[in-house]
Amino acid sequence: MIVVFGSIIVDHLFAVPVLPRRGETVLGERYSIMPGGKGANQAMAAARDGAAVQLVGAVGSDHLAVLALEGVRDAGVGLTGIRHLDLPTGAASVGISPEGDNQIMVAAGANLAASADWLDGRLSGDTTLVLQRELAQAETERAIFKAKAARCRVVLNLAPALPLASEALCAADVLVVNEIEAAALAQTLRLSAGDARALSEALTVSVVVTLGEQGAQSCDGDRLWRTPALKVDVADTTGAGDAFVGVLAAALDRGLPFAQAIRRGCVAGSLSCRATGAQAALPDSAAIEAGMAQLAPDSAEP
Repeated sequence: MIVVFGSIIVDHLFAVPVLPRRGETVLGERYSIMPGGKGANQAMAAARDGAAVQLVGAVGSDHLAVLALEGVRDAGVGLTGIRHLDLPTGAASVGISPEGDNQIMVAAGANLAASADWLDGRLSGDTTLVLQRELAQAETERAIFKAKAARCRVVLNLAPALPLASEALCAADVLVVNEIEAAALAQTLRLSAGDARALSEALTVSVVVTLGEQGAQSCDGDRLWRTPALKVDVADTTGAGDAFVGVLAAALDRGLPFAQAIRRGCVAGSLSCRATGAQAALPDSAAIEAGMAQLAPDSAEP
């Protein structure tokens, strides 16, 4: 069983000819509203890859709450851990360029009221807990410590690159960061490098650094290796990291080896870039299996 303690957000997507610079207004032609949030996205990604998933988090009591939960409900994610609060549902503004690059602003809303106490009774030794950094820092840290007390596996996606106590970081089993988040964490830890090996040695956890179209670099103990991405025509990179994390967690939860789980995550992240929107683009297990057959082998790194 996977339990995701994370954010639930409605994405407002703007297709623009170029991402705006500071102080610049850019006019685009297309606009859409879709469910998102790293927690919801990762829960849906895991469910579409066949995992049993429960989502724990908060939405408001406003009109956006229904839309925010639409995708995960349709994917079969359990929603008994969702609270409806007298606060705005979280929202994000996502600018998307013709090349598929994005620029994102988030208003957390009800997400910042989510409590780690809502996890009580949901964690056990058979649970994989997935977390990100779109909830309150203190509650994310409490969730990690509750999971370790219950002997859960903890998959922590340090996205966005916001502070987290070193004790909480070290309590994770798997840490996933992108290049920007890896560099920020390395600076916080006063490391000279932000690669997977340096972070893994400093924190004594397994580390994956996602590298976009270059795949992922991973370190698990003494092993350092690179997993390629799948070559696809990119429409929108929004949610690619969430696809990776959700499918990685699903694979680990059903007992696949770490390296194989990373390969599935890389395929899922690549496939999710083929369409616009985070949840709408998440691949199912059949698409991931087909992509696995096309993925190049891993390569060891010195």
